Parts: sequence; structure tokens; C-alpha cells
Amino acid sequence: MNKSLDSLPPEMRGMLDVRPSRRGLFRMGGLVAAAGALAACGTKGSASNGSSACAAPADNSAAEKTLNFSNWPGYLDEQAGNAEMHPTMAEFTAKSGIKVSYVADINDNNEFWGKVSAELTACKSIQRDLMVLSDSTAVRVVRQGYTQPLDLAQLPNFVKNLHPMLRGSVVDPQNNRMVPWQSGLVGIGVNTNVTKEVRSIDELLTRPDLKGKVVCLTEMPDTMGLMLRAVGKSAAQFSDADYDSALAKLQKAVQSGHVRKFTGNEYVQDLAKGDIAACMAWSGDVIQLAAQDPKIKFISPEEGAMLYSDEALIPITSSHAANAMALLNHYYDPAVAARLSAFVNYVCPVAGAQEEMAKFNPELAQNELIFPSPETQKKLQIFMSLTETQEKDYQSKFQAVTGA
Repeated sequence: MNKSLDSLPPEMRGMLDVRPSRRGLFRMGGLVAAAGALAACGTKGSASNGSSACAAPADNSAAEKTLNFSNWPGYLDEQAGNAEMHPTMAEFTAKSGIKVSYVADINDNNEFWGKVSAELTACKSIQRDLMVLSDSTAVRVVRQGYTQPLDLAQLPNFVKNLHPMLRGSVVDPQNNRMVPWQSGLVGIGVNTNVTKEVRSIDELLTRPDLKGKVVCLTEMPDTMGLMLRAVGKSAAQFSDADYDSALAKLQKAVQSGHVRKFTGNEYVQDLAKGDIAACMAWSGDVIQLAAQDPKIKFISPEEGAMLYSDEALIPITSSHAANAMALLNHYYDPAVAARLSAFVNYVCPVAGAQEEMAKFNPELAQNELIFPSPETQKKLQIFMSLTETQEKDYQSKFQAVTGA
């Protein structure tokens, strides 16, 4: 059953800060460039099975109660009036004695990779013990062997509370390399000030009144994931022929003038102003728009939405892996995860957090952009993990259609 993820009620909207979208800060150009940088690496750290030429250093966590953590903007709770104070992290330090040096210095995957790649490939410290990368890039970093495996014995909360919809990915089947920090949905954004609701991707790309008023995303996995589902194929497992069929449907919409353009999160401003009527969209963007205009809605398409995650990774050169795992375990306590999610408003990766949030904000706990219902979860898919050859082929074909 299709379920429209309508805008929040007024009492809930007042609780939401309008912050920069995490997902919207990186573009596929960064992903492609990052992929190229990874592929171009020398022999060190180049193994595709996750076994790097680098050896992890001795862990100094017991003697050094410190931790360096790089993340994206808008991905941690902030104290009212003091953006430098993070209550859930202060709680971790008080309990563990581990002092966290936290910086929101990741604005683009490729830019960040440019800062750390030379040191990692030379097996030198990057002065970070945790970093959060978008899913496609995280997969590549893990495959290249630039991360340390997790000791699941030190992560009981993670083992117990990782949401079932995020378990057992192809690249990390044992969930011992990547820890989802936050997740999100890819679906349809609609401004109902200028058009009626759009219920499916097929409708988005064919309805006559929408011609020239539709925008698609520049990120290949997100757009093509939705397109694969629009032609009745699985985005989680598909063939070259399936991909070509989905791309042909997209190309037809582009050539007819139905799709105006492909963008990153620039669609946010256009959707808010009504310059476009509908678009492929990220849930984190739309929840913020809906807080200011209840006529803007995120809709999970009838074919099903896509699910993405941004992953916390421990670099191979970290000497504080145990401290890093202690922090991750802290954030997989459902009570802590609920407080974080109440601030950031992305899809929560922690099972049990919804029940905890209901204790202090029952309205927000019912928001499907944070806690997708079982009906919605059944239709969610994660884009298939690609080989290097597939990545190059699919990106090339996609860019030929998008004009990128």
C-alpha cells in the first residue's frame, strides 16, 4: 500500500531547526572523482578484499582517553544557543572519560578524500579515529582496505540494535566494517501549492501537467535506483539489461523535455519557490521544507523508495579504535539515538529508538521520515553494490543521458 509521508503537524514543525541538508552537501561528481582516486591508488591499500598492505597500529585507547572524529555538518545534536556543545557526546565523555575532538569538516567526499588519501596510502596517520562517508564511497574505502574491522564484542548495543533493514549488506555481510551513522530515503518531493500529489515514478515522468517541471538527481545510484523500480526491476539486484531498460525510460523523459534538468540539492530552492512542481528528492531536504511550508511533501513512490546510509568507519591508521567503538556503541543505545534523531531528523538506524522518542516526543516518533513504517520498509531497497567495471560503465551511460 502506498503511504504518503505528509508534512508534519504545526506543533511538530515548530520543533525543527532548518539546517543544511547533509545529503545535499555532496554531489555525484565528488563520488566519481573519489572512485577515480581510489582506483588510481598504488599497491598499498589497493586490495579489493578488504586486506590492506597497511597494518593497524597498536591500540593506545587504554592509556590515551582521546578520540578524533570527523563528520558532516548537521549530523550531531547541538545545545540551544551553543552549536559547539553536543549534549549526547558530552554524556559519552562523562561516562567513559574519553575526550572527543569533534569536527564537522566533511563537506564533500572527494574533497575529504583529497585531504587523507596520501597519508592512508602511505600507511601514515590521518589524525582521525572515526570518519563518516556516504555509502557509495564507504564501500570503496572498505574494499580498498583503508578501514579496521570492528570488534563486535566491544559493540553490544550495535550488535543488538542495528536496524534489521540495514543488516547483511553485500559489501559488509557480517556488519563488522561499517556502522550506519544516519540513513535517509530517496523518493518524490512535491509542492502541492502548484500541483496535485505525485504517487509514482512513472507518474512523475509521464503526467502531462508536469512536463518541463520535473527535476531528477545527479547521483546515479539514487536516480537509477528509482528508475529500476519504475520498470519493475530490483535496484538491489539487477542485470546490465535491467539497467539499460531503466535508463531508456529516463532518456525518453529527458528527450521529450519532461525532465527539466538534473541537480544536486539545488532542487530545494526551486521546489520551495514552486519553480518546479515535483522532483526526485532526499527525505532530509523535504522534512526541512515541510517545516516551513506544509504544502511541500515527501512521498514514498508506489514502486518503493530507496534507502541510503552514511557510514562511520575506523581508518586503518587509527591508534584509538577501542575508543571509537565505545563511542559508536554509545550512539546505538536507543535512548541516545532517539535524542540524536529528534535533532537531526534523518532515518534512524537504531532499533528501539522510536519507542524511546515516544516517551518525550510522541508526535515526532510517528514521523515516517525518521521511522519508516513496516509497510514502507517492505518496499525499501538499497542500491546494488557495484564492481569497478560496473561503476565505470553505468556512470558513463548515465552521464550520457544527464549531460554531466
